[in-house]
Amino acid sequence: MSDYQVRPARAADIQGIYALLEPLVERRILLGKDIAVLYGAVQEFVVAESDGHLIGCGALHVMWEDLGEVRTLLVEEGWKHHGVGRSIVEHLEDNARHLGLSRLFCLTFEVTFFERRGFSPIGEQVVDPDVYTQLLRSGDEGVAEFLDLAHVKPNTLGNTRMLKQL
Repeated sequence: MSDYQVRPARAADIQGIYALLEPLVERRILLGKDIAVLYGAVQEFVVAESDGHLIGCGALHVMWEDLGEVRTLLVEEGWKHHGVGRSIVEHLEDNARHLGLSRLFCLTFEVTFFERRGFSPIGEQVVDPDVYTQLLRSGDEGVAEFLDLAHVKPNTLGNTRMLKQL
């Protein structure tokens, strides 16, 4: 395998991110995202590329003053177990620290991968009641998944809610 680099995504990368995402959506591993939503979130993404080809991506979505979410973490099948996912998460953690975040959330089937990166499964009450009330006003599905709201339960079946202190 040749080398790869992780860098901030550009608008021109969105079609490639979409192409990485679609097979996992078809297998019901990840929820689909409209391409317009991906373009709107391009600044949240980093991508891994090798020889000009996208081999992975991940996004950092800010949820609250101290809290962000690692989203849409994907690595092309042939590049798994080569450190690409770890490199993407490390890049997102650096971005989170730069933004002043102190905690990162993820919703994942890949519990062991995230545990090796310092994430731990979480229970119900991970924000104080005032913050919880404010977060309830968000229309973002990721926030609803973080709060473990009933209407997103079909999206989260089998997934583990995890948190890391930065």
